Amino acid sequence: MSRALSRLGAVLAAACLLFASLSVADQKEAAALEPFTGYLMAHFTGESANGEQIYLAHSDDGLHWTDLNNGALVLRSTVGTRGVRDPALVRSPAGDRYWIVATDLRIAAGTSWSDAANRGSTSLVVWESADLVNWSAPRLINVAGAIPGAGNAWAPEAIYNPATGDYVIYWATNSPRDGVTKHRIWYVRTSDFRSFTAPQPFIERGGAQGIIDTQIVEVPGAVGGYRYYRASADGHISIEAANSILGSWTSLGNLSHLGISNGTGGGNVVEGPMWMKFHDRDEWALWLDQFATGRGYMPITSTNLGSTRNFRTRSDYGMGAGRKRHGSVLSLTAAEESRVLGRWGATLPVNRIQSYNFQDRYVRHADFDVRLDANVSPAQDAQFRLVPGLANSSGYVSFASVNFPGYYLRHYGYDLVLAPDDGTAVFAADATFRQVPGLAASSWTSFQSYNYPDRYLRHSNYLLRIDPITDAQGRGDATFRVVGG
Repeated sequence: MSRALSRLGAVLAAACLLFASLSVADQKEAAALEPFTGYLMAHFTGESANGEQIYLAHSDDGLHWTDLNNGALVLRSTVGTRGVRDPALVRSPAGDRYWIVATDLRIAAGTSWSDAANRGSTSLVVWESADLVNWSAPRLINVAGAIPGAGNAWAPEAIYNPATGDYVIYWATNSPRDGVTKHRIWYVRTSDFRSFTAPQPFIERGGAQGIIDTQIVEVPGAVGGYRYYRASADGHISIEAANSILGSWTSLGNLSHLGISNGTGGGNVVEGPMWMKFHDRDEWALWLDQFATGRGYMPITSTNLGSTRNFRTRSDYGMGAGRKRHGSVLSLTAAEESRVLGRWGATLPVNRIQSYNFQDRYVRHADFDVRLDANVSPAQDAQFRLVPGLANSSGYVSFASVNFPGYYLRHYGYDLVLAPDDGTAVFAADATFRQVPGLAASSWTSFQSYNYPDRYLRHSNYLLRIDPITDAQGRGDATFRVVGG
């Protein structure tokens, strides 16, 4: 009841502000007063087959995270390199439009880091949404193509700039300038994430020192004396402050006193700094991607951003099952949180698939082949979630691996394998099955192939495949029971 009354009071306060003025600016300010109730993180997971795509995680407290969509990817890039890294979540001031902007890069395709930096994509990948749930098809915006000698466009971010009434998109490009080739931060301005101004230099370090992974946070009224703070990876994790996005910035120092660097001076080597404001207090988290050790994000926190000495390390956090690499966090209103969790938050039960004629054995993957085994170890090799069929969600299912998120059982040459969803229609069809009454016992279950409906999932010498079923032996081999994991 108290939470409901508090929320009602906040809504009434916002309404009073809204009707106090008819100006667009005041309407945007009023919309921004809606209380925040949760946090949404967009991230990628690494250089695996499906790791360089868009994943989402949710948190109630900003420190403990739960993977959404059962740990599987949420958005897949089908443009450019067909992979994305470093996603940035952007909300319009009025809260009626959202964008995801990401690096167009897929190292898992075999691209070397040298090629990616010197001969890579100069475009960014953009998705657009009106509700955080239904997203447009991805599109490319070639923000760095006009930079002479540009080799890439990495780690994009975007922030609304009230001084100009549009958005600043900024990113790192490796290019020659004044006789030195290195990464610098460039920016463009846009009102629609489709057309944009000519790229301009934004941040450059001295000598041969490059800079990447800049992220800016707006903290009006924050203890520390500035309206904007930015963190960048430039050998250290450097913190700067300013009162306008495109104005002069003041260096506040780096995190070397915490044993944290971006490669200079050893210690905990990190990248991808990601800001987050806690909703219920004047405290900020700076999440740091521990890429050198492969551990993903860790937080440091501060209640006064005016000095880097105010940051402290934390151990009271949890990142969920999946690794979380360079991304961004968006604070969610109750309405936004309800939509996001309604779409991706339901956690499907973990199941095992028991054999009818070898009831001590269960379907499991082993080195990505699929077979029947007893006493499966590790147990997660025999655990799956029966999700709506990838090719047809009406009456069909697909088997999603628990310990390899984004991987599914599919037939390949009629043999069953565990493989990553590559986004193709062929994969979806191969990984889709219809649940029917068991061919050997109607209280059990058989699984009919979606694209070869004369064939059923069955084991043969303990190996899983799809076959036509013509005799009693086949009916027994093709009958299973779905049991709790």
